[in-house]
Order: sequence, then C-alpha cells, then structure tokens
Amino acid sequence: MARIVMKFGGTSMAGSERIRRVANIVRRQQAAGHEVAVVVSAMAGETDRLVNFCREANPLYDPAEYDVVVASGEQVTSGLLAMTLQALGCKARSWLGWQMPIRTDDAHAKARIEDIDSQALLASMAAGEIAVIPGFQGLSHDGRVTTLGRGGSDTSAVAVAAAIGADRCDIYTDVDGVYTTDPRIVAKARKLKYVTYEEMLELASVGSKVLQTRSVGLAMKEGVRVQVLSSFIDDDATPADEIPGTLIVSDDELEGLDMERQLITGIAADKNEAKIILTRVPDRPGAVATIFGPLAAANINVDMIIQNVGRDKGETDVTFTVPGADLLRAQTLLEAQKEAIGFNRIITDGKVAKISVVGVGMKSHAGVASTMFRALADRGINIQAISTSEIKVSVLIDEDETELAVRVLHSAYDLDAESEAA
Repeated sequence: MARIVMKFGGTSMAGSERIRRVANIVRRQQAAGHEVAVVVSAMAGETDRLVNFCREANPLYDPAEYDVVVASGEQVTSGLLAMTLQALGCKARSWLGWQMPIRTDDAHAKARIEDIDSQALLASMAAGEIAVIPGFQGLSHDGRVTTLGRGGSDTSAVAVAAAIGADRCDIYTDVDGVYTTDPRIVAKARKLKYVTYEEMLELASVGSKVLQTRSVGLAMKEGVRVQVLSSFIDDDATPADEIPGTLIVSDDELEGLDMERQLITGIAADKNEAKIILTRVPDRPGAVATIFGPLAAANINVDMIIQNVGRDKGETDVTFTVPGADLLRAQTLLEAQKEAIGFNRIITDGKVAKISVVGVGMKSHAGVASTMFRALADRGINIQAISTSEIKVSVLIDEDETELAVRVLHSAYDLDAESEAA
C-alpha cells in the first residue's frame, strides 16, 4: 500500500462530467489499497473570472480581500469532488487551507508555504477517508486567507505530499507526461519515462508549461517523487501505477533507473521574450548596475545579457531580454533613467523567442552548444543572444523561426528517433 497525493488541474475539473471522471480515477487508486489525498484547482477559466470581478469592484483592490475572492474557485471544486466521491460510495471530505491548516507568510496573492499541520489529515486518511484539498490557498499569521499565486495548486500538492510523507505526488494534467518537445510542433516528440528535478526546473523556466517552476523546486528540496499523468483517459483505462506518465526524480535515483539515458532531454521554446538594446552606454565600472538596479527594484526579471566590445570612445552597447509582458514598463523605466545611465538610444524588439536545449548529459559531454549553433546556422537561423547553465544552452532568435528551430534541433540531437523514450 502506498500513500499518494493526486492533483487535478482546472481543465480536469471543468464541469460535472469531468469531475465524475476524476472521482472514478481517485476511487480506483483507493480501491487498489492506497491512502489518498487529492488537491484540486478551480474550474478552467474560473480564477480569471474572479480576478476580473476584483478589478471591477476596485482597481486598487486590497490584496487580502482579493485572496478571499479568488480562493473560492478551489473551494467550490473541492466540495463538488468530495460530494461526487460520496455518491460513488467513497468516504470523502474536503479540507480547506485554513482547516488543516496550511500556514503561509503574509504576502497576499503570492504567499509562500511555511508549514502544514498534517496530524488530523493523516488520521482521516488512515481511517479510509479520501481527503480533498483546495490548492492555491493557505492561512496567514494573522488568520487571513492567502493564495500562492498563479499555478500555486501544483505547489500545494507537492507541499502536502512532503508534509504527509507521500510515496508519490501524481500531477494529472491535459497531457500524459513530459515530452522531448511540444508535440504540436514536432509530431515525433517522445514522452519521457524519467526526468531529473534539475532538468524539469530548467524546462519549466524556459517555456515548458507542464509543471510550475516553484512546485518543481519544492519537490527537489523535499525529495518528493512527482509523476505527470493525463486525466483525460477512459473510465476503464489501466491504473496509473501500471502505465505511468513521466516520473520526476533525483539525479541519483535516475542513475539507478536508467543507465542508457540520452545526452539531451528536451527542447523548449518560449515566445514570452522581448529584447532591449541600449546603445553607447559608458564603458566604466558601475554602468551596468545603473541599468539593472532599477529593473530589479521594479521586479522585472532580466534573462539574457550581452555587453558588446567597447568602442574607441569608452562606450559599449548592452543587450538583454525581459518578459514580453514587462517590455513597455521596462522601456518607460529606462527612459526615465536615461540621464543617469548615459545611453544614447533604446531599441526594443518584442518579436523574439528563446529556444533552449536541456539535459544533465551536458555536464559530462562536450560539443552540445556547437551542435546547436551549427544546426541553426545550416538552416539560416540567426542567433541574437546566448545564455548557458550547467545543463542548458539557450539562444534568442526571431519569433517567426521558432517552430523551424525546434524541429531542426529535435532532429540534430536525435530526439525524434523511433527508439523507446529515455
């Protein structure tokens, strides 16, 4: 018997028919002898609807009251799923964030989980009751409802799994696992059996939408084994334990599971990028700090950074990227700081994309970057910027060449071979 946390996203909970399907999936896990806790998101589109209500009520809304409103979406689905399970003959009850409680800090709308009191929850599960927990919500130090930010239900599920010592946290989504790249772009993209925490963190941060970055970081910190599965399966389908999706584990565990792993795990693309060039910036100590200090203070994340070779007049051009949604705000902020920074003009481009190659095999193999650069050059795709980490190489290219670049790189690293996925 295992102790399992099952998490279902908004598309899985979108309406009574899908909630019944989820209830049947959950019931089969309990019937197999497992102790089960379920974490649910609000119905697809519901959180956006509630956010719009907040904005209409008061554009300068109180974040604490905002949390009260938007947390209600998950409360509805947790109650509905508990009732549906009861109708199927299961013992089930909902546990709201304040009832467990899930303790968080006081940062409303972006709270971080500090502690989960799991004693009553464990006792309930041991008695054969299915616990249904709304994701995304918790309780602040002063007793107010908090929310964890968009995508926070994945984080809730991993945190609950860590708190109760679960054997596994199954994340059910609208895809059946983690693929070598987006199957909508590359038809031969293959589902991966295993991915390390590091690889999943990198993939999530550079465009893969399967899991939220924060949840993966928490899973790595707490050592929670996470499995990605599809909830869109037939009622008589084989249980998840027999046909797994993608299992996300530590590097050490993966070594024991899969000795013949591929060098590269996957290719990710992110069109949510914008490029900024500041020309003729003074080439002196502290000049770069005057650019990125104000951006950091405004919570604008900067990704790729290139400082060109200095000019004869002690000047240089600085190129960097920011999230596409922050381009106008960043441009306005930099224009206001033009005199302090000392640049000549600002050039922006919102039609760029970041393409990333990810794989822990890079740690011990040379030539990964050169393969990437050569494959793109052979197809006439120009690289505008480059950034690297120990297990990732990312390049910035024209947005219109995104799909071509992904397909070219997927083939260059033999990821679309017909062999079994690693």
